[in-house]
Amino acid sequence: MHDLKNATQRKLSFWATLKVVACSFFGVRKKSGYEQDVEKLNPVHVIIAGILGAAVFIIMLILIVKSVVAN
Repeated sequence: MHDLKNATQRKLSFWATLKVVACSFFGVRKKSGYEQDVEKLNPVHVIIAGILGAAVFIIMLILIVKSVVAN
């Protein structure tokens, strides 16, 4: 429990976490940058950013399919 509390108090901001998650969606993150960020990532921010990223991805796919089918 103490480890979880320490993990949620890490210093990387939510916007920086969004950037890390976005890079992981596309697989364009350098290994050295990834290793530095992993030490600072807040797990709660990662979960929220992952859910937001997945939702945006699904919405984009739906919009693309609707535009293709409409034509």
